[in-house]
Amino acid sequence: MIVFQVFLPFGFAYFLSYLFRVVNAVIAPNLISDLGLTAADLGLLTSANFFAFAAFQLPLGILLDRYGPRKTEACLLLIAAAGALVFGLAGDTPGLIAGRAMIGFGTSACLMAALKAYAHWIPNDRLPLITGFHMATGGMGALVATKPVEMALGFTDWRGVFFLLAGLTVLASILLMILVPKRDRAVSTETWGELANGIRQVFRDPVFIRIAPTAVVVQSGYLGVQSLWSGPWLRDVAGLDQGAMADGLLGIAACMVIGFISMGALTDRLGKVGIKPMTVGMVGMTLFTLTLALIGLNTLPGTTYLWFAFGLFGTFGILPYTALSQAFPSNLTGRAVSGLNLMVFFGAFAVQWGIGAIISLWPEPAPGHFAPEGYQWAFLILAGLQTAGLVWYAVYRKGRV
Repeated sequence: MIVFQVFLPFGFAYFLSYLFRVVNAVIAPNLISDLGLTAADLGLLTSANFFAFAAFQLPLGILLDRYGPRKTEACLLLIAAAGALVFGLAGDTPGLIAGRAMIGFGTSACLMAALKAYAHWIPNDRLPLITGFHMATGGMGALVATKPVEMALGFTDWRGVFFLLAGLTVLASILLMILVPKRDRAVSTETWGELANGIRQVFRDPVFIRIAPTAVVVQSGYLGVQSLWSGPWLRDVAGLDQGAMADGLLGIAACMVIGFISMGALTDRLGKVGIKPMTVGMVGMTLFTLTLALIGLNTLPGTTYLWFAFGLFGTFGILPYTALSQAFPSNLTGRAVSGLNLMVFFGAFAVQWGIGAIISLWPEPAPGHFAPEGYQWAFLILAGLQTAGLVWYAVYRKGRV
């Protein structure tokens, strides 16, 4: 019973968090036509979510270890709901940026709070499995943000979509307060100075030093591309209309759900025979990097279908979080995973905005459309950075995980 009391409300919140994160990939043409946005504008306003999300990660880790995941996430979700209202009412780019930043700030605990809760209520050897199912709820959010949102645009506009999301986010906050047990052993008795010192301890640990660079370049690349640039690529490079683009994004999201569930189950099964989560993660992240490079090259006849492999293999980038939650003592897990998340989401901000900046170096072939050469260079540069991150994990041997 306790598993459902914990999993269902945290899973629903993460579902909404991912829906917020990905929805701009579908409504991007509407934003471009309504407000005359450039590629750089679109990248900046969408990545504002990631910037605010990342900026709050270290304070978030302290709050999670101090007050526990229930209260922390429930309060933050109300800020996300307010951000959705601001975004829906915005009439210019600064207003959109402000709304996206509030959404990022308010959803900043949706993964970290859940991992903190699971680390306390779920047996250690089952963490990869429950983490996989939790991530699958995010995949469901990404799935709903594709074709269902595109269909909803036939009944309302993008503003109406965000007003609805605001209401659902308030509901998620209420469910957390009602369903999750009021007291849990996540609450810390450490002083504020001791809590801050724990952050330094995490960042100096060899395990964190080994895992973080690899996780950052792979996971931030996945988040930055999947939550925005996958849609415009399908439109500008593959030549799909908005309906077909939404179908393609739906397929990517479906593969992401499959990937999270199968990745969790596979890691759980392999863990019973002594194969560690990071070993599984390295194989998956290597395949993901290869997939991104092939999409960037765009030389294969079926390149469009490689996006399904992108959605599948990108899910393995979550396994470093599981490895960290297992490597650190319970009183440090909040700060360990939120410290990694800080770096990942600043990286996602840089990736999403950087890709837009690179694409903007080429003239638009048609109003509201971007040059395929820009996507090619941006994706290949990103794949090169991810390769360097994978090499780092292989050569830095001080942290054993």
